[in-house]
Amino acid sequence: MACFFIIDVYIDKNKGRGSYDDYVEKVKTIVENYGGEYLARTESVTALSPLRKPDRVIIIRFPSRDKLDACFASDEYRQIMHERIDSVDARALIVEE
Repeated sequence: MACFFIIDVYIDKNKGRGSYDDYVEKVKTIVENYGGEYLARTESVTALSPLRKPDRVIIIRFPSRDKLDACFASDEYRQIMHERIDSVDARALIVEE
């Protein structure tokens, strides 16, 4: 059963992007190697609620929850995840069909 990984990214205007752009380049290949398909990867976001105003949104479809879990538990991902953690506030949801 397919599932969706939805990420809101909040960029601290004072801190900047740090190594986030490097992370963005590297993570795409890792996600695709685990069957992930990017449905949206954009900073063109219109907030409809003052409580949720991300600077960037990513939506990834994985063929299964197992593939999603394997992707983000992989050695390849663990080697780069600090570039995201150290740079931006990313809040994720998993939505299963």
